[in-house]
Amino acid sequence: MAFFFKAAVSRARQTSPVEIVRSIKESLLALDTRTVVKALEDVERNISYLRQTLVGDRETEPNQEIVMQIATEICKEDVLSLFVQKLPSLGWEARKDLVQCWSVLLWQKVGSDHCCAQYLENHVDLLDFLVVCYNNIEIALNCGNMLRECIKHESLAKYILESASFELFFKYAELPNFDIASDALCTFKDLLTKHEMVVSQFLSSHYEQFFELYAMLVSSTNYLTRRQSVKFLSEFLLEPPNAHIMKRYILEVRYLKLVMALLKDSSKNIKICAFHIFKVFVANPNKSEDIIEVLVENHEELLKLIHNLPMTKGEDEQLEEEIDLIIKEIERLSRRANMRQ
Repeated sequence: MAFFFKAAVSRARQTSPVEIVRSIKESLLALDTRTVVKALEDVERNISYLRQTLVGDRETEPNQEIVMQIATEICKEDVLSLFVQKLPSLGWEARKDLVQCWSVLLWQKVGSDHCCAQYLENHVDLLDFLVVCYNNIEIALNCGNMLRECIKHESLAKYILESASFELFFKYAELPNFDIASDALCTFKDLLTKHEMVVSQFLSSHYEQFFELYAMLVSSTNYLTRRQSVKFLSEFLLEPPNAHIMKRYILEVRYLKLVMALLKDSSKNIKICAFHIFKVFVANPNKSEDIIEVLVENHEELLKLIHNLPMTKGEDEQLEEEIDLIIKEIERLSRRANMRQ
């Protein structure tokens, strides 16, 4: 192994960036030929060599000038497209090396620009392809890693959010494969958290469609999906940039009823997360009459559910205070309604 690394380092010093990229391109294109076994061997060797050149090893740091030239050539020769298109044809080791190369290349600057990220801006079909690849059990996790690197770039995250492909994440959250469903939820969360203003604008313009789909996640029969989506909803609704979204959400009776149902869940974690959403409905000083009516009609059951929230005494003083305030507000609304009758 030591000899292999020394040989690779020596080769890196002798091979130009143009030659490195040309070799990779030729071997990837050769995957379409009948000599696919030989082509795969060449691809694996070339991508392994590329990874060592981009990342270096314990003894040698990567040459940044060479890395910059490689990034330029990879975009110029459309090799970034081949990385995505040929990913399903590669073996496990080659895919792992390619994902590492992808991460380096997307953040390599040429001048003041991330040239590979810009390439993807001009070839957005590659982003769609990566999203669709969650359907391929062999490469789903590789594509998830590649997508999350893309999402770190605001322009690429914005494209995915606005694309038709985005809706696929609601389907992927329900996939039977635990690892793939978890990975898809992780990517979904990154899409909705990495760039606050982009997300805020997206939710404003796609409010109805997004929350109708999201309601399916939080009421899913799949425990993982339900737990993760309720937890996430309780977090991102309370983010300051999403304040206007939250104000709109907590005026809707359909979502109040959805959250009330979650308070009955068998999971302690889901109940607590649901309470953090429910409390905003109740504490809202501008509650609609429809919201008040639902709270009053169900006040006995709600008080029982809140009193029985699964927590240890003194576990969280702030949570205890919030529970007490919500109980008092529901009781106040109920008394007021009785006085009017």
